[in-house]
Amino acid sequence: MAKTPLSPATWIDAGLAQLTAEGPLALRAEPLSRHLKTSKGSFYWHFKDVPAFQEALLAEWKARALTQLETDAGMDGSDTDKMIRFGQSVQEDTAGPALRAWAHADATVSKAVAQVDAARMTRLIALMSGIGVTNEDFAKAAYGALVGLKQMHSDDGDALVAFAALVDLVMALK
Repeated sequence: MAKTPLSPATWIDAGLAQLTAEGPLALRAEPLSRHLKTSKGSFYWHFKDVPAFQEALLAEWKARALTQLETDAGMDGSDTDKMIRFGQSVQEDTAGPALRAWAHADATVSKAVAQVDAARMTRLIALMSGIGVTNEDFAKAAYGALVGLKQMHSDDGDALVAFAALVDLVMALK
C-alpha cells in the first residue's frame, strides 16, 4: 500500500513539535524527515528551502495565535471567564517558549513574537480596561508573569492557578 503524501501542514505541525522538543536546530530537512520517517524529497517538494519552511512555520504560528485571540474575543462570559480564557490560550501555545528562545538569535522570529505579544497585550489591556483597571503597566506585568510561568516549564495547571490568582487580584480592584 502506498504511503499517503505529507502536506505542508504536516511538516509545519511537525516543525512546531520539534522546535518545542529540540529547539531551532531541529527545523531542518534532515531531522524533520527522520522524525516523520520520510525522505527529504517530500520536504523539498513543499518548501523551496529551509528558510522558506521556517518562514511558513512562523507565519502559521502567528496566524494560529492571532486567530485564537479573535476566537476568544468573540466568546461570551464574565470578565473573569474572559481573562482566564486569555491565560489558557497563552498557556496552550506550546511552541511559545521555544520561539522566544529562538527569537534571541533571529530577528525575523523576534519580529513575529513581538507582533503576537503586541496583539495579546492589546487584548489584555482591553479586558482589564473593561473592568476599570486602566493602568497598562498592570496588564504588562500580568502578561509578563503569564509568559514567565510558561518559560519556567512549570505544569500548565500550576501556571493557570497562578494566573488565576492574578485575575482574582485584578477583579478585587474593580
